[in-house]
Amino acid sequence: MRAVIAEDSVLLRVGLIKVLETGGFQVVAETGDAEGLLAAVAEHRPELALIDVRMPPGFTDEGVRAAMEIRRRWPGTPVVLLSQYVEERYAADLLSANTSGVGYLLKQRVADVADFVAAVRRVADGGTALDPQVVAQLLLRRDSDPLARLTPREREVLGLMAEGRSNAGIAQALVVSESAVAKHINNIFAKLDLPVVDADHRRVLAVLRFLGASRA
Repeated sequence: MRAVIAEDSVLLRVGLIKVLETGGFQVVAETGDAEGLLAAVAEHRPELALIDVRMPPGFTDEGVRAAMEIRRRWPGTPVVLLSQYVEERYAADLLSANTSGVGYLLKQRVADVADFVAAVRRVADGGTALDPQVVAQLLLRRDSDPLARLTPREREVLGLMAEGRSNAGIAQALVVSESAVAKHINNIFAKLDLPVVDADHRRVLAVLRFLGASRA
């Protein structure tokens, strides 16, 4: 599985290459700015783009804009944004454009190699991965209806859904059965007034409602 890395810190970039290689990825290009990233993706059409949120020249949201441009030019390309701090609006911006194959992780997660690689691979396989700190901050901020209808346990389940976890992963994290998780998720769908569509799409809608990014 081929990957492109865009990170202006040479030291971190080298570390990311090593981490991805341990997870079975082949890093086909590395760059320190958004322009180089777009050129690398155009040339290699990778299965993953790992992108720093803030890059030259302005060190603001260059990475986010580049990620959205990648998704526009080459739809379906999995992208993971890396950030030094929790800036949940970037996750919402990216998810509002497309809800599969996207991730937003804090750079400190790289130190936990196994979890980081698992999250990145989940995105490469078409899933989502949101940093637990982003989810925790959103849980504190999103206290208005209809999320206020959820029980504390249902909010926990929704938070884990937003991290990109499967029913089995949620069950393991909460030490409950998968059937209990399925029941909580069905309650979440009902309380958020989500339309009756396929289960995967309803999960996406629930996460977008949680992020406050739904355009419906």
